[in-house]
Amino acid sequence: MLERLDSIERRYVELNELMSQPEVASDFDKLQVLARERASLQELVTKFREYKTVIKSLEETQTMLTQGLDEEMAGLAKDEVESLHAQSDHLLQEIKLALIPRDPADAKDVIVEIRAGAGGNEAGLFAADLFRMYARYASSRGWRTEVMSSNETGIGGFKEIIFEVKGRGAYSRLKYESGVHRVQRVPLTESSGRIHTSTATVAVLPEAKEVEVDIDTNDLRVDTYRASGAGGQHVNKVDSAVRITHIPTGMVVTCQDERSQMKNKVKAMAVLRARLLDKERQRQLQELTDNRRSQVGTGDRSEKIRTYNFPQGRVSDHRIGLTLHNLEAVLEGGIDNLIDAVATADQAKQLEVQVG
Repeated sequence: MLERLDSIERRYVELNELMSQPEVASDFDKLQVLARERASLQELVTKFREYKTVIKSLEETQTMLTQGLDEEMAGLAKDEVESLHAQSDHLLQEIKLALIPRDPADAKDVIVEIRAGAGGNEAGLFAADLFRMYARYASSRGWRTEVMSSNETGIGGFKEIIFEVKGRGAYSRLKYESGVHRVQRVPLTESSGRIHTSTATVAVLPEAKEVEVDIDTNDLRVDTYRASGAGGQHVNKVDSAVRITHIPTGMVVTCQDERSQMKNKVKAMAVLRARLLDKERQRQLQELTDNRRSQVGTGDRSEKIRTYNFPQGRVSDHRIGLTLHNLEAVLEGGIDNLIDAVATADQAKQLEVQVG
């Protein structure tokens, strides 16, 4: 690992030298490329240099202990050795984490798709609970949410709701939410008070820009129709709803929330691009089996990741065996502790691969 860090530091020095050359400084495009590479290395190089400084101080202090110090000075030197050991261990852990390849999608905005699963109307109500949970979580982090498409059940639930979350690092946090969420509670409509189990699936897709996904318009079939409400009645007098079918993959995206056909088409295309990008990412993950084993959970839509148990007021994340007894706070958007725990476990798994 130290050889790898030495190599990274040499490249960092080389980049500084290249950027100082007049012919490079006058070439804006080339300068931008080099600047981005240097920025990606700067934090790691800074920590590595700090680590080397601490190690040097540690060696010097340990040498002092062999030189017959008086009792007071020896005590101070031993305390310093202990402190420097702790600093070096902490820095080494930070360096290892920094060496883990970053997901290039982490900085992206996201499109979240929530669909009711097993459980009928109760599953639809649970899907609505999850949507509110994520909306409140996004608000607490200063992110903006916008509904792109929804299909209501008519009793306050959703058969499906697709929404966008815009904000710095949205995907880096919400990517851990993909999978099957399960709820255990007594439905309001259940007179006998029996506990029902219902599910909803969550898919978190990094938003794709047009340049990232090449879609041939000849591969699209675009249909327009009148938007309808929960009871099936038409809510618009014009054909504002849009259905886009991507013929090669069979993907179908519909959007009817906006009164403007053009706005609905723009939103539907954004969802289609995200799904196509996610399909390619999933294909690449399938090929990288070693990397896949290093992750906490596979991101598979069929993987049960979490249970929300109302009678006991608890939330359990099955990927890491964590149970919290703060269900109410979680449903109000307080999911940072859950995400932090899963992210930490994921980093630990990836570190095993990096170091091993």
